Amino acid sequence: MRKIIGRDNELKTLQRAIDSDSSELIAIYGRRRIGKTFLIREAYKKEIVFEVSGIPDGTYKQQISNFHNKILKSSKRFKKSKEPKDWLEAFSLLEEYISGIKSKKKKVIFIDELPWIHTPKSNFISLFAHFWNDYCTKRDDLVVVICGSAASFMINKVIKDKKGLHNRITYPIRLLPFNLHETELFLKSKKVNLSRYDYLQIYMAIGGIPHYLDKIISGDSVATAINRLCFKSGGILVDEFDIVLSSLFDNSSNHEKIVEALSKSKNGLTRAEIVANTSLSSGGTLTRTISELTESGFISEYKPFDKVLKETLYRLSDEYSLFYLKYIKNNSDDSWTALFNSRSYISWGGFAFEAICLKHTPQIKKALGIGGISSNSSSWKNKNAQIDLVIDRSDNCINLCEIKFSTSEYAISKQYKVSLLNKKSEFIKELTTRKNIFTTMITTFGVKNNQNSNNSIDNQIAMDCLFEKI
Repeated sequence: MRKIIGRDNELKTLQRAIDSDSSELIAIYGRRRIGKTFLIREAYKKEIVFEVSGIPDGTYKQQISNFHNKILKSSKRFKKSKEPKDWLEAFSLLEEYISGIKSKKKKVIFIDELPWIHTPKSNFISLFAHFWNDYCTKRDDLVVVICGSAASFMINKVIKDKKGLHNRITYPIRLLPFNLHETELFLKSKKVNLSRYDYLQIYMAIGGIPHYLDKIISGDSVATAINRLCFKSGGILVDEFDIVLSSLFDNSSNHEKIVEALSKSKNGLTRAEIVANTSLSSGGTLTRTISELTESGFISEYKPFDKVLKETLYRLSDEYSLFYLKYIKNNSDDSWTALFNSRSYISWGGFAFEAICLKHTPQIKKALGIGGISSNSSSWKNKNAQIDLVIDRSDNCINLCEIKFSTSEYAISKQYKVSLLNKKSEFIKELTTRKNIFTTMITTFGVKNNQNSNNSIDNQIAMDCLFEKI
């Protein structure tokens, strides 16, 4: 059986709940295919005493019948019990079952895909809250785990609930995709032994979603794997984009508009620019939609160096969405091989690599030897220049990071040297404090040593650092 890869922080949280001297309520959410169910089942395989999963598009009666059937399978004591008429009776039956378990060890109740169980007018959330408040909190031996892929539901109706569940979630867990370190570990565990450049290319196309990565097999080249998953008829990622968004969000058309707008902007968009590039109005709906996309890991926000919040940049950080909208959505030749060798791939690769670097800032800081120094990461721009990653350090130094994707050592041209020096000059002009400014290159294979590099950059790191464990 496959063991858990990565997820160190999440596993520590789950263990704290077991070690606690009181009952704990855990809410775990994240996009579909991220590995939520696998994580809970593996982490709590010795403690789970009851598990039920919502039925997609199931009716009120079907959800209750399913719940009842799980109790029947959990204990022979209930083989003659009648099916509950409502959730109040269903939870009463669950209470009776738990009370009959003699073990004093922590017992885990796992309710998976909770949003599907909460059918219209079912009052499921209210009655679940009553179950937690009236029964579970009076015991010290329960861990109740509720899980869901629908981010908007889990955030707004569970974690931020203003009624029965208000401030009741003791451990909220947002499960995100693997980083590059975890992706490498995962693929190697499947005997997919490739170079780190190949791992990087896979990540650029499909990200760190365990279920997607699991479909790559030993012996696959990057082109073969991506072609089979994303372009061939029946490939699991050919139509995944619409399925993912609709499963995660209510009114997902708004989310799709923002994702598509961001996919066309290399440097990201401000809130005002998102409004200008979509048909959405600036109000509560936009705020909620951006928040849901951020919480789900689809987009990331980058505060400006000068702290003017209205200039906060939003960037598309979900690799698969970026790849889908660039190559899969309108592809007609059913082949990735030609696209893989095209000039446009290098251009797109720069966009994708930059987004990956921004997600791996802790690894970049570690490679620069400043992991233990307090720092803030931000973006900066004026009318003449833009810098996508500024690391402002507490040791009186600032790194201006330039990110470049290439298939070999990156050669700094005379023209690009002028651009680097201009960016540094423009930044210094607007700097209100006197700090040491270092121009830092982040590339795939390093910077080629020539007269332009010697006079324009202070330090450099290559892609290997992004694979480091943090």
